[in-house]
Amino acid sequence: MEGHCQMKISEDSNFTDVLLSFLTLPLGTIVRVLNKHYGYEAPVLGSLTTLYNGIRDLDNGLFLSEDCKNLLLNPIRSSEDEFRRLKINVDDTPPTRYFRCGGGGTMCFSIFPNVSMYFSGLKCNCGRPLDKKIYVRGVDDSSGGVFIASKASLIITDDLQILPSATNTVVQILRNSGITDATGIKERSVTLGFNEIMNLLKGSLVSRAPFTELILKKNSMKHVATNYRIGVPPVDLNKKLMEPFSDKKMTMKAIVLANKLLFAEVDGDFVDFLFSLLALPLGRVEWLLGCDTRLSNADKLYRSVANGRNDKYLKNKYVTKAQLLKPKVPLCYYSRTHSLSPTEVYFPDLYYFYDNGGCLSPLPSLHLFSGRYVSSYKFPEGQVTKRNGQWVSNSTFAEGKAKYVNGTTMYMVTDDLTVTPLSSTSGLSVLNSLKIPLSEVKELELVVGLKEALSILKASLTSSRALTDGLITPFLMMKKPKQEG
Repeated sequence: MEGHCQMKISEDSNFTDVLLSFLTLPLGTIVRVLNKHYGYEAPVLGSLTTLYNGIRDLDNGLFLSEDCKNLLLNPIRSSEDEFRRLKINVDDTPPTRYFRCGGGGTMCFSIFPNVSMYFSGLKCNCGRPLDKKIYVRGVDDSSGGVFIASKASLIITDDLQILPSATNTVVQILRNSGITDATGIKERSVTLGFNEIMNLLKGSLVSRAPFTELILKKNSMKHVATNYRIGVPPVDLNKKLMEPFSDKKMTMKAIVLANKLLFAEVDGDFVDFLFSLLALPLGRVEWLLGCDTRLSNADKLYRSVANGRNDKYLKNKYVTKAQLLKPKVPLCYYSRTHSLSPTEVYFPDLYYFYDNGGCLSPLPSLHLFSGRYVSSYKFPEGQVTKRNGQWVSNSTFAEGKAKYVNGTTMYMVTDDLTVTPLSSTSGLSVLNSLKIPLSEVKELELVVGLKEALSILKASLTSSRALTDGLITPFLMMKKPKQEG
């Protein structure tokens, strides 16, 4: 098949590590790095791009703190220190910020264990602010790759399936591609740098044949911001972990014209839910939606890890599969009231070192220095303290009630998930600008539970009408009278 790249054979775990790392990227990070790299030519990813851009443009005063907005625009991924060992890391998110007491110019020896996580300016036990940044010093682990054992030989197909390298595998791929004569097949060595990896990330989301486009410069782009109907995704596989969310119902007032949403009036809980979608890693989205995201390349990449065919090539089977198939969401994005990110309450076991201005490390000793165990983390609404081996909390934030926006404000959400504060004239302004008479619109009172939340998530990945396709259309289909057979 002339002019078509059928596969990529890799004997270097570095490339496969980089490709698999796409599954660990939060959705908001993917939008941000694509916007940064491509500028005005960045692809529009469903409604996620407009959701992200809307957060960026919102007034800082609508957020509970500036840190809240920063956490949404720069989502943190779990195991961040380990991922920084990737040969090429497209994620330029700054590391998790920790803050210690500045001590008013002198060292405050009462501060430890007393560290603020994510948020600056909280009160130290001595009464002064925790405002001096302190970072975690990573552990160097050069034994093999990040996900794949070194020198593993794998085949990566044009649609991002990862397969064991074997002759019968190659033959089967050629047959599936309709190739019966191998004489036209050419081998080419390709060097991939940062720009090429960014092109591959983009292609994995919006291209039918990412490698063909990358290597042969043959356009295979598809339009992802399309409008089509989607069904409600299955949720039974996650019942136990999703129980906290299933008890919560959010409400909205939807203004609809001809079965299409014009805008919705929502409260802070629904806005927090939408914003939390950007913190979900791609691998967790795959898990939540049962590997049916309509991002076909990402689905196949995910299945390549899930199907077990490559288990023997993984650096650590159980740890690696957990990192890729169900990546955790950091604590600051988890809420029992609005989040699709159920996670174990986890706090890092860290030690503080006074040398070189202070640092944190998961190791109790560094360079002959002994560290002091950090057993207390401060949050905006309290703290967590480790007692008798258990983390005890009096912070609603740490208990999974994280919020981003002012809960007393009402908001307007458009079909593409753009969020703006609601005023008494917002709705009329939209209708007037579209020249739509009030008599032609319908007002629907909708309840958003687990099924609806997952449906909105699925629609947001590929549709610029996330609320119509993910919520309004399924709702109207359920209300439609069944035809008698």
